[in-house]
Amino acid sequence: MENPARYTNYKDFFPFYLREHSKKSTRMLHYFGTIGYQVLFWSLLLTQNYLFLPLILLAGYGPAWIGHFFIEKNKPATFKYPLWSLIGDHHMAYLMLTGKLKKRLSDAGVSAT
Repeated sequence: MENPARYTNYKDFFPFYLREHSKKSTRMLHYFGTIGYQVLFWSLLLTQNYLFLPLILLAGYGPAWIGHFFIEKNKPATFKYPLWSLIGDHHMAYLMLTGKLKKRLSDAGVSAT
């Protein structure tokens, strides 16, 4: 696990973020967590049912933290970089959906498998 100096911009942070998600199963857990929390978030907005709030947190953080603690064996970047990690989750999900993640992983020094 990398122990970097404090990042001062997202452009430098994102390759670190990708390296912290070096295992495909961790990335998939993040992807499903990001999609799941988005569905619940929009459900909350549409229904104004605030019982969705704890489910949003569970869906967003649960799969990601399982991936970090039990698969990657590292600490989630959320603890040190909460906003950039949230942006990184969406950025990584976007790259997965558009088929561009493999190249970005390679550029960051991560095998796509």
